[in-house]
Amino acid sequence: MKIGELGHRCDVSTKTIRYYESIGLLDAPARAANGYRDYGDDAVERLGFIRDAQATGLTLAEVASVLELKGSGERSCAHTMALIEAHVVSIDAQIEQLVAARRELAALAERARGLDPSSCTDPNRCQVIAGAA
Repeated sequence: MKIGELGHRCDVSTKTIRYYESIGLLDAPARAANGYRDYGDDAVERLGFIRDAQATGLTLAEVASVLELKGSGERSCAHTMALIEAHVVSIDAQIEQLVAARRELAALAERARGLDPSSCTDPNRCQVIAGAA
């Protein structure tokens, strides 16, 4: 199949397909006599896996590492699980940071409710933010 059909079947742009080829995520296809790329069904499966892996939060480099293991005939489950667990830890840390930021913003909003807008006379600063730090 041509690159356009592959893109359509996988809901991926042709530019993305070319990029995946350039970084080695997708093998370069055979070329037809007219020079057009000629993809097989394996490209559909590979692109589907790449999209699924990205949907879990894996980076393209991480996807490449899984595919590299698979390509060398090794099992990738333990490696993939380690990658996913690292993402869980990262997300948990981000959640903690967001909760702390929300707490600080809520406290700032509460403090701001008690301020008198008429006493805000500095032309370069807002009293709501100026006293926050």
